[in-house]
Amino acid sequence: MSHVVRAALVQATWTGDTESMIAKHEEHAREAARQGAKIIGFQEVFNAPYFCQVQEPEHYRWAEAVPDGPTVQRMRDLARETGMVIVVPVFEVEQSGFYYNTAAVIDADGSYLGKYRKHHIPQVKGFWEKYYFKPGNAGWPVFDTAVGKVGVYICYDRHFPEGWRQLGLNGAQLVYNPSATSRGLSSYLWQLEQPASAVANEYFIAAINRVGQEEYGDNDFYGTSYFVDPRGQFVGEVASDKAEELLVRDLDFGLIEEVRQQWAFYRDRRPDAYEGLVEP
Repeated sequence: MSHVVRAALVQATWTGDTESMIAKHEEHAREAARQGAKIIGFQEVFNAPYFCQVQEPEHYRWAEAVPDGPTVQRMRDLARETGMVIVVPVFEVEQSGFYYNTAAVIDADGSYLGKYRKHHIPQVKGFWEKYYFKPGNAGWPVFDTAVGKVGVYICYDRHFPEGWRQLGLNGAQLVYNPSATSRGLSSYLWQLEQPASAVANEYFIAAINRVGQEEYGDNDFYGTSYFVDPRGQFVGEVASDKAEELLVRDLDFGLIEEVRQQWAFYRDRRPDAYEGLVEP
């Protein structure tokens, strides 16, 4: 049975300061709402530059509490204003020395539903994330939102199939994948991994990438954000590889049940045979 959700995502260039970056995303969200969107998601640490291109203690200044910090509180107001669910990726400080790469999920009435903390933390040239972030410890939550069941998987997580599967087992219909990935490192994987994960787990994915170059390194963030359906097909056009863009797409959640009946991947799983997958 058809159940269409109009969903949005934003791929953005860095403005140079947090206030203008948040304000720009607020305007994108208002425009998405004018177009009828009921959910929107932003890119990884959306209110800051991608500071992980360097390892410098000055960048701990971007961290704030979740949900009580100023950005998440401001996004709660925005959700109430627009009537949209909002996925809000930020640099979280829990207490002194405890920092996470986090996304808060806010319902359409402004209520805070919870957070996802990035599990897999890279430490390679241009992506020095272990310097800043502890590995996520909040599990694989799927949030019961005004539009349906929504999960989050952040950037480098996308290379690990286990989390995609756990989100599916937890009931996800749509998973937002906020990212910051550069042209030379992974561009050929970008349009391969998330569509394959959407097929394997039979849900929709919103893949969001930053766009442009920023002041802390030479990473060339290549945008090309998109929505992909449970058959692995792009929903509408893929975004630009050079310019900021707001995408608004209609996602028919009825396709999830249709595909699961046709392909029956969940029926044919063999968890009894998978013990070796979790041995250290």
